[in-house]
Amino acid sequence: MKLLPRNSEEPDVNLTPMIDVVFLLLLFFMVSTSFIRESSLKVDLPEASGQALVEQEAPIDIIIRANGEVLVNDTPMAELTRDALRDLLKATAGDNDDPHIIISADANAEYQHIVTAMDAAQLLGFTRLTLATRQKTTETP
Repeated sequence: MKLLPRNSEEPDVNLTPMIDVVFLLLLFFMVSTSFIRESSLKVDLPEASGQALVEQEAPIDIIIRANGEVLVNDTPMAELTRDALRDLLKATAGDNDDPHIIISADANAEYQHIVTAMDAAQLLGFTRLTLATRQKTTETP
């Protein structure tokens, strides 16, 4: 009995499933990636360069203490709510459409109080906000 030799085929690697998996991984990473959202409120963060800002008008100072007490131009607020702060800012600004507002918060103050102050200013359309900082002092040994 004569057997015919079998034609041996070279094994080949089917790349189609691997390409499918790569595309699925690409889609997964694109969907699960969190993108940075730009804030709708522009904040003018000061640089601690040692030079004072020259002001044409008196700014509105919002002082937030560590114990939660809030003062607007040395006027204490009984309760910090967005609406109460908005009304007080509107009364303090008077005819000025866009006053310069300086928010000075204690390092141990609740961050929510700072956000509430910024939110109240944004509701009134005030765009010139500054977060006050203290310049680091270098100590010589």
